[in-house]
Amino acid sequence: MKSYKVTITETLQMEVEITARNREDACKKIKRNWENCDYILDADYFKGVDFKAEPIQKERDYER
Repeated sequence: MKSYKVTITETLQMEVEITARNREDACKKIKRNWENCDYILDADYFKGVDFKAEPIQKERDYER
């Protein structure tokens, strides 16, 4: 049996409509609102999950 480190990545996604001068302004406004907790992404916004397993390498003692 080997040991593995498994990384679990969950993806949450929400679409928000906003009025802005341009794309950059829209992203800045949404980011500011998100930082102020105006948008809470929870399990209702779940879009997927990914699992990635990597074997854990055991350190070996090398003679010098």
